[in-house]
Amino acid sequence: MPAAIRHILLDRDGTVIVDRHYLARPDGVELLPGAGQALARLARTGADLYLVTNQSGIGRGYYAEADFQAVQTRLLELLTPYGAPITSTAHCPHAPGSGCDCRKPAPGLFTRLAAAYGLDPAATAVIGDKACDVAFGLALGAPLTILVTTGHGQRAAHALGLPPLVDPWLELADRKPDWPHVLARDLAAAADFLLAGRLALHAAPKAAP
Repeated sequence: MPAAIRHILLDRDGTVIVDRHYLARPDGVELLPGAGQALARLARTGADLYLVTNQSGIGRGYYAEADFQAVQTRLLELLTPYGAPITSTAHCPHAPGSGCDCRKPAPGLFTRLAAAYGLDPAATAVIGDKACDVAFGLALGAPLTILVTTGHGQRAAHALGLPPLVDPWLELADRKPDWPHVLARDLAAAADFLLAGRLALHAAPKAAP
């Protein structure tokens, strides 16, 4: 029996918002089409939503922690009208090669959230647009990883050797060790897959705003 999902960890750039290289300005934040509605649908089931994002621009000196926080504030403002609350955001500010344990695909961001919110890896889904998001989910032991083809997703799917996507989502059979469990066109399609039976209604469904 497939694991019931109660916690959803989402990459930010290329998954929820348009990927703008080293985004440092709030006015550059733009939701991907259908992302706000998709998150609202997931939130109404009672699932907890978290953002997990690598922000090496901080460690590289391209922008400051305050710039990242300003971008996050703007993102939450854009999600508010949809009724799509983000429980928390965990980010890695380090540059590659720093030796940290929080840069995806290392599972440190999950470890941080699990300690603060009691997340169960066996009840967690990870959604992202890069191979490192898939590897992150596999490293923490998530039973469900979803690669979306927005952002860098098409390139990642090709690099991983995934079969072509014909329908909005494809559950992958005979998975290779580094493959996601599901390939989805976008966050809306990923939500469709989850809502088709993988979510545990662990809280009363939330009313639409």
